[in-house]
Amino acid sequence: MEVTVLAIITAALFVWAVVSARLQQADLTAPIVFTALGAALAVSGLVNSSAPPAALTPMVELTLVWVLFSDAARLPLQQLRRDVGRYVRLLGLGLPLTIVFGWALAAWFFPQLGLWLALLVGAALAPTDAALGVPVVTNPAVPSRIRQLITVESGLNDGIATPVVMVAIAGAAAAAGLESAAAPGSAAVELLIGAGVGAAAGALGGWLLQLARRRGTALEDFAGIGVLALSLFAYTAALAVGGNGFVAAFCGGLAFGTCAGQRGPAELVFIEQMGGLVSLLVWLAFGAVAIPTMLANFVPLTLVYAVLSLTVVRMLPVALASIGAGLNRSTVLFVGWFGPRGLASLVFALLALETLGAVSNGAVAVITSTVLLSVLAHGFSAAPLAARYGRAAAAAGPEPGGPVPVTPAPARGLSRRHPPVPRFRPKRARH
Repeated sequence: MEVTVLAIITAALFVWAVVSARLQQADLTAPIVFTALGAALAVSGLVNSSAPPAALTPMVELTLVWVLFSDAARLPLQQLRRDVGRYVRLLGLGLPLTIVFGWALAAWFFPQLGLWLALLVGAALAPTDAALGVPVVTNPAVPSRIRQLITVESGLNDGIATPVVMVAIAGAAAAAGLESAAAPGSAAVELLIGAGVGAAAGALGGWLLQLARRRGTALEDFAGIGVLALSLFAYTAALAVGGNGFVAAFCGGLAFGTCAGQRGPAELVFIEQMGGLVSLLVWLAFGAVAIPTMLANFVPLTLVYAVLSLTVVRMLPVALASIGAGLNRSTVLFVGWFGPRGLASLVFALLALETLGAVSNGAVAVITSTVLLSVLAHGFSAAPLAARYGRAAAAAGPEPGGPVPVTPAPARGLSRRHPPVPRFRPKRARH
């Protein structure tokens, strides 16, 4: 049975590589395809959703480590000063308000969860995923500053929300009386240790790699593997000294991106490709494990919460944070809507399921419903709404302040839009 499942999964990965461009033209993105495949494996009985495979936990942890590290490292922090006020507003005010609103709504709708699991729901659903809105952040019709705003927010908010998620899981475990559960206070200390270890590892690694490039002691072909190893070192070193490895990966990525120099982004390609591979597997696990859990614990309020989470809980904090930021109403609505919930929320749900077991089923059902609705709603609306907003922005005149370089959105199995490759045409012989 396991060999059969493995054969199906590897075949699906190959087929996706062959026909992904055509499928995405039909708005069938990687999350939709691999979630459906995972659900099909569970329905067919090939995968036992009640007993997830032992490899699920390390795969989920690896995915989160690589996503946190690469998302943080690929952002050119030195180039973000021109619009730093907007970034600070979204991340320093909008994100905390989103967590608080989501927490309060979950506690109101689902009192049986308790405060810790309600906090888990609010925090896990706060991060956005620009990879699910690729037509938005790659459409040149959308003003560059808005595309960069959405990309930067997505790159940083998962790392900022991670400490809150970890504290919520620790609190829920302690409240449930689970063995080896760490108190929320201990979890907070682990976060501080992880931040220090990760920042030190990322800064030292970035500086050493830049020094090696200048002196010619590093092979270019091995640099990507070195960065991949550095992200894992930041994670494992933090665990070895009692810190939080995920926070270490995020802080390590920030420090690496600052200290690695101009070649740093190019050396992130390998870790992003590996992250893209495991993210496809995580979406498959989402369909095979989390969706059956959602269906078993589904109540009508779950769908209502999912709709409110993608609209009011997201868009109201964005509107409040945008007061005085110089954004018109259509832009605020556009940025507020394109906050798709994706890989980070999914990984947080699977981590909670692995750590808390059946205790987290209700919370996981809410998170899963919201992510699934987001995959469909944002996946199908990204291209048409981006084109419509782009036309409106063009009619309003030139972009205030001029265009800015836009950081490419993370691929994560969603192939970025590249210019078409010219076909080779043999030259005709002259007579």
